[in-house]
Amino acid sequence: MNISLKGKNAIITGTSQGLGQTIAREYVLAGANVLMCGRNKETLDKTCREVGELASSGQCVIAHLADVSKYEDVQDLVQTAEKTFNQIHVLVNNAGIYGPLGLAEEVDWDDWVQAIGINLLGSVQMCRAVLRHFKNQRYGKIIQLSGGGATAPLPRFSAYATSKAAIVRYAETLAEEVHEYGIDVNAIAPGALNTRLLDEVLEAGPQKVGVAFYERAVQQQEQGGSPEKRAADLAIYLGSEQSDGISGKIISAVWDPWEDFEKYTQDLKTDVYTLRRIVPEDRNMGWGS
Repeated sequence: MNISLKGKNAIITGTSQGLGQTIAREYVLAGANVLMCGRNKETLDKTCREVGELASSGQCVIAHLADVSKYEDVQDLVQTAEKTFNQIHVLVNNAGIYGPLGLAEEVDWDDWVQAIGINLLGSVQMCRAVLRHFKNQRYGKIIQLSGGGATAPLPRFSAYATSKAAIVRYAETLAEEVHEYGIDVNAIAPGALNTRLLDEVLEAGPQKVGVAFYERAVQQQEQGGSPEKRAADLAIYLGSEQSDGISGKIISAVWDPWEDFEKYTQDLKTDVYTLRRIVPEDRNMGWGS
């Protein structure tokens, strides 16, 4: 899709590498001004220089060191964006980690809590920090990166799965709260990507992640996985005015026909593309209704 983000200002978290870096790059190529956030100064600065080289005259691309699980870092990050851009139009919550891999009762508790702190609480903190700004201007786009575990169980990845399911329901809930302010909140399921998270699975081995999951990871590595650009293109669409009014959804970058959503605006006002409980009737069972 040929979508322009010229004149839009975006905060994108977790941009030091992987999908976050790809989203930042594609946002810049689409014309946006971007504040890139990460926890590692060396890799963040390097990535920012590479992405910044793609900017046109007048575009602004800056890096800001921040840990989204820390309140002070989040406040400083958003204040920097406000001072730099004057207006903020888009927040992409991409920062995330797998956390500890293994059986739920055996993994390190502090590591489990840290994963919840970054994936869930960090995303919530970022949303809370930009909402005053978005409400005052009566416009804003919040895009949350979801992942495996949001819509199905993910054994041996309990912290990751729990945080991803929780953040999708938070996005759905927040979308209802801020709808009257012209703020759209959506989550992206990017598909199975060959990023550092896949490397973690392969390094952990079948004993920690399970034989079946490990074998799927090996196959994914060999076949290349889902393209990061596909998820980045969806992030551009959801950050653009073309998606105005679409909110409270979890959208698959790979499987859903989001390029054609304008044909289905009325259908998208229902509970399609949301988390819900499956009842016996949904499976053609003659009981429970």
